[in-house]
Amino acid sequence: MTVNAPDAKVTPAVWGALAIVYVVWGSTYLAIALAVETIPPMFSGAMRFFTAAALLGGFLLVRSGREAFRMTRRQFFGAALVGLLLLTFGNGMVAVAEQHISTGLAALLVASVPLWLVVFRFAVRDRPQPLTLAGVLVGLVGVAALSLTGGEAGSTVGIVIILFGALTWAVGSFLSARIAMPANAFATSAVEMLAGGLGLLLLGFVTGERLDLTAISGRSWAGLVYLILVGSLIGFTSFAWLLGHAPISLVSTYAYVNPAVAVALGALVLSEPVTIQVVAGGLIILVGVALVISTERSKRAKRVGERVDGEGDVGLGVGGRHEPQPARHHVDAPVE
Repeated sequence: MTVNAPDAKVTPAVWGALAIVYVVWGSTYLAIALAVETIPPMFSGAMRFFTAAALLGGFLLVRSGREAFRMTRRQFFGAALVGLLLLTFGNGMVAVAEQHISTGLAALLVASVPLWLVVFRFAVRDRPQPLTLAGVLVGLVGVAALSLTGGEAGSTVGIVIILFGALTWAVGSFLSARIAMPANAFATSAVEMLAGGLGLLLLGFVTGERLDLTAISGRSWAGLVYLILVGSLIGFTSFAWLLGHAPISLVSTYAYVNPAVAVALGALVLSEPVTIQVVAGGLIILVGVALVISTERSKRAKRVGERVDGEGDVGLGVGGRHEPQPARHHVDAPVE
C-alpha cells in the first residue's frame, strides 16, 4: 500500500471531504477561542473528545456491531499513540496557545505542518517534486500575508506552544501511515479521540486546571458543542477517511484555506477589517493550492502511463506499491 496514498484517485467524494475539512477546521479556531474563554483548555479538549468518541463509537456499534472495533492489541496501541500525538499534544496545544495569541496567528503557525511533512518525506527518501515543494512555500507566503494583518501580537510562550503542537501533529500524521492501525477508519478515530481525551484530562490535572461548570458561559458552551458535533465528528472523521484516499500534498492544502476561513469568520463575527492585504493573501493561497493539485495530478497521470506501458510499478515512498490505502491511514493533518 502506498505511503500517504499519493496515487489515490481524486474522486468527487475526496473533493467533498476536502471541502468539509477546509470549512469546518477553519471555523474551529474561533470555536476553540470561545470555548477556552471560561473552560480550562485541557479540560475543554477532554470534554470534546470524550463526548465525540462516545457518540461515534455508539453510532458504529448500532450500524456495524462489534465487528467494526475488531483490532489487534498492536493496532489499538498504534491508534492510541497517534491520538496522543494528534489530539493531546497537537490539538490541545492550540487551545492552550489561544490563551496567549490571536486565532489568526494560531492559524499561521499551524500551517507549518505541511513543511514538517515534507521534511519527514525527505528523511525516508519519499521526495516530493520541486513544484510540490514550491506550492507548499507559495501557500505559506499567502498564509503569512493573510494572517499577519494587523492582528494582536502573540506572546513568545504562545508561539512556542503552538509550534510544539504543530510538530507533534506532524509526527503523529507521519507515523500513522507507518505503524499498525485498525482497519476501520471511524473506529480508528474513536480510539484516537478516546486516547487524546484521556491524555488531555491527565495533563489538565497535572497542570492544576480546575473545572467549575457554573462558571462556563453560554458562548463557551456553544463553542464546545460546535467542536464536538462539527469539528470532531464531522471534521475529524471526514479527515480520517480523506487521508487514506488522497495525495499528501493535496490534503495539506487545508493549511492554506483554514486561515482564510478563520479571517472571514473574524470579519463576520468579530468585525475585523478585510484589507487589500487580506485579498492579496487569499489570492496567493489559491495559487499555492492550484500548484500543488496540478503537480500531484500530473504525477499520478505519469505513473499510470508508465504502468500501462509495461514498465512495471514505480516505487512510491517507502512502500513502493500503488493500491489506494484503506481509510485507516492518517497522513497529514491540521491541529484544529
